[in-house]
Amino acid sequence: MPIAWLIGRWEGSGKGNYPGIPDFDFGQQVDFATNGGDYLHYLSQTFEVDEEGRAVRPLSMETGFWRPQADGSIEVVMSHPEGYTEIWYGKVTGAQIDLTTDAVVRTVSAEDYAAGRRLYGNVDGELLWTLDKAANGQPLQYHLWARLVRARA
Repeated sequence: MPIAWLIGRWEGSGKGNYPGIPDFDFGQQVDFATNGGDYLHYLSQTFEVDEEGRAVRPLSMETGFWRPQADGSIEVVMSHPEGYTEIWYGKVTGAQIDLTTDAVVRTVSAEDYAAGRRLYGNVDGELLWTLDKAANGQPLQYHLWARLVRARA
């Protein structure tokens, strides 16, 4: 599986900003798991952190399935407790994954989130990722980035 390098638990920290909200730091735990099928289960949890980097309260979660395809492409389905689900398509190139939303489906109470782009990469054994998003009438632009280290395989 071309994304097998993701399997395990990753932990670390990141930063975020977006028009209308102050810049912020966050902690993150990401789990990629397999049951032997041709997909990975994904669970990400983010936390507000104190000055020492300790989690003080939950921020968000997302969960879904990463489905690599034989042609080097990848399909990802993610759901969020904020009331939206995304379909992502992209390309796996070695230790880099580039994803773009194909569809975002929202509940009535969810943020006006329209599109996103994510990049994931294994850089010197660490998982680095970024998220650009278009929401609340804003064009697609930088929103989040994080650097995670493997906590366990």
